Order: sequence, then C-alpha cells, then structure tokens
Amino acid sequence: MPDTSDAADRTFEDTLERLEDIVDTLEDDPPSLDEALDAYEEGVALANECLDRLEEAEQRVSELSID
Repeated sequence: MPDTSDAADRTFEDTLERLEDIVDTLEDDPPSLDEALDAYEEGVALANECLDRLEEAEQRVSELSID
C-alpha cells in the first residue's frame, strides 16, 4: 500500500524521483506479481500527486500573468 502520509512533506522533485525509481524497477528488474502491483499502485498515486501539483503551479502562474 502506498505511503501517502508524508506526501505533503515531499517536494515535487522527490515525488517524481520516487516515481522514476518505481518505473525503473518495474522495467529493469520485475518483482513478484504482488510486489509489482503494490509498486504500480504507489506509482499511480505518485503520478496523480505530480499532476495535481503541476495543475496548482499552472493555476498560480495563470493568476500572476499579465494580459
């Protein structure tokens, strides 16, 4: 099960790096099915977290933009 308890404490870069680590593991050294499913679940949660943060940043930039 993904550990999202410290999601607020992680930087975007840390979250993205963890996601990249998961992808590398699944591609290069596939774990057992159960471990792969857990890793995939964590990866989806991390990807969603990254997307949320990017949307928030885009909104902030949009609010600051001068038309």
